[in-house]
Amino acid sequence: MISNLIRLCAFGLLVSAIPAQARDSLGIFEEWGAFRDPQTPRCYAVAKPSPSSRSRDYAPFAAIGTWPQRNVRGQVHFRLSREIANDRTIRLVIGDRVFELTGGGGDAWARDRAMDAAIVAAMRSGTRMVISASDKRGRRFSDRYNLSGAATAMDAATIGCARR
Repeated sequence: MISNLIRLCAFGLLVSAIPAQARDSLGIFEEWGAFRDPQTPRCYAVAKPSPSSRSRDYAPFAAIGTWPQRNVRGQVHFRLSREIANDRTIRLVIGDRVFELTGGGGDAWARDRAMDAAIVAAMRSGTRMVISASDKRGRRFSDRYNLSGAATAMDAATIGCARR
């Protein structure tokens, strides 16, 4: 019971880092939460990375979003822990799959919808993922995510927007 309360509070802090808008909680699933923003409308699964003692420029998170009115489903977005150097590789590793992402500043995305789908499929069968890049000072960094609950949270987000 206490563990679930702590996890819910942690997700509250994580969601507060995402631009403030009215949100409906669709559930907390292990390390991942699912939310609906009826004003946009959009739904998303979101998680924060494993704790790190390294310096951070931003509050990092991984989100998989659905925007039904835009016909977008399963769009991958990462808020990185540091501001990345221009023209540097952003690499996502899930199991034996490696994806080179696009991005800038503190954000990274899949290059296209096909890559979004491949990343989501890898997340469904994986146990952890690591995103790494070089920051503006040339230092390598990584954000590590536990994928426990990711598939269920993504499903809850998809269903949450399908009901609208």
